[in-house]
Amino acid sequence: MPSVNQLSKIQHVVVLMLENRSFDHMLGFLYADQGNKSPAGQPFEGLTGKESNPDANGKPVPVFKIKATDQNAYFMPGADPGEGYAATNSELFGSTDAPVPPVPINQGFVKDFAYTLGWQAKKKWSILPGTVPQNIMGIFTPQMLPVLSGLARGYAVCDHWYSPAPTETLPNRAYANAGTSQGHMNDSTKSFTVQSIFGLMSQHSVSWAIYGYTSKPLTRLNFPDTTSAPNSHFGVFKDFQAAAASGTLPAYTFLEPDWGSTGNSQHPNYDVALGEQLIHDVYYALRKGKGWNQTLLIVTYDEHGGCYDHVPPPQGAVPPDNCQGEYGFDFRRFGVRVPAVLVSPLIAPGTVFRVPNGTTPLDHTSILKTVEKRWGLPALTARDAAAPDIGGVLTLATPRTDDPLKGVVVPKPSGKDPAKGMPSHLEQVHAELAAQLPVKDKEGNAPPAESPKLQTSADYKAFIKSRTEAWDAHRLSLAAVDGQVVKPVAAKKGRAKSKSKPKTKAKKK
Repeated sequence: MPSVNQLSKIQHVVVLMLENRSFDHMLGFLYADQGNKSPAGQPFEGLTGKESNPDANGKPVPVFKIKATDQNAYFMPGADPGEGYAATNSELFGSTDAPVPPVPINQGFVKDFAYTLGWQAKKKWSILPGTVPQNIMGIFTPQMLPVLSGLARGYAVCDHWYSPAPTETLPNRAYANAGTSQGHMNDSTKSFTVQSIFGLMSQHSVSWAIYGYTSKPLTRLNFPDTTSAPNSHFGVFKDFQAAAASGTLPAYTFLEPDWGSTGNSQHPNYDVALGEQLIHDVYYALRKGKGWNQTLLIVTYDEHGGCYDHVPPPQGAVPPDNCQGEYGFDFRRFGVRVPAVLVSPLIAPGTVFRVPNGTTPLDHTSILKTVEKRWGLPALTARDAAAPDIGGVLTLATPRTDDPLKGVVVPKPSGKDPAKGMPSHLEQVHAELAAQLPVKDKEGNAPPAESPKLQTSADYKAFIKSRTEAWDAHRLSLAAVDGQVVKPVAAKKGRAKSKSKPKTKAKKK
């Protein structure tokens, strides 16, 4: 018989948050071969294959399985679907404005993708040849995603885990890291002025780290308490691998992918196979490390990115604070369902983990709640205070020794990258934040950068690297003058302000 909740045995929580994929798009057919039940007989909210969405003429477009033999299969759906608040409303309600009451029917995905392809073509965004609106109904099979699916089957999958807000990346990542977006509902605001989970942990002497992939992490520049934190809290993926191998991972680790268009974030329309390799590498870094038996890995996605999902997002979200939402949004409904896979040797194989019906569902603030519960921390906002934790998935008193990915072959990248050389949206965001870092000039002042005109992904990477290194040198010089480390910047309450942008020629991808 399974034992009781084993959260107290966890010494390391590790989160890998990838980009812009819905639950159905990645895991909808996970248990289709078993009648949408796990081997343990647990129900699974997957696809039957009969789901559809109408096109502009009202003709139903059914879901279909993406096949490895399809041209550019791992670049599906072939373009970047609509992902902001208006686009999400269009996908859920058939209108850019949510009705009253806001009852989603999830029947606008094909029509919104058609609209998105139209304006992207005019702006010359990267669209693979042959991309059509029907592509949005394409679903990856377990055979196409053997790593993500193998972990979902081998450990636990959450089939009712939602993005916190029905909009794009940065507000949802703010919820994941601070329990609020301070009312913001788009990516125009790139940094926030509240305390993050990382600052809260420092305040209570609990260890943490944030790792980028090959570049220093973007997340560091999103909050005052991370920006001002010592460099020892930050690194790149090889540093994470070394810490995992030596058993020196902190209590909480947050991992970023490579944000580039040729990177492994899995943002549409980037190569999903590269993300499979990243998930594989994270898993084996932990599994082969000294702390494996005390580790909980969470693999999830910040938001759905416009990809199809058939489950209407629920109401009942708790507003995090008194910040007025952009577009009049009240933060009382969740965003679209996203993949969430929980991995630990204390999890029984084939688990489908969800909370009881009628209770607050799982979303990214459940990560915060789990960390807070494990290490006795107070809540950051009313949102994470109300969130359920995921400790209940840890039911085994004795760690498992089997490896669900044994023999799994990671898919290889294939097809032509449609955005090669182009800067990604999050590279542009990172550059804008880096430009705001204080760097001493010849007169001893530290103004924001008048950044050069950046065009390619390489330009952005070089600017971010040089500006960050100059900022580090500036911090060290201040510390030498003061005889101490740089003092942390106090978190402020209220609404975050948007930052000015560096001068660029490249269009947002």
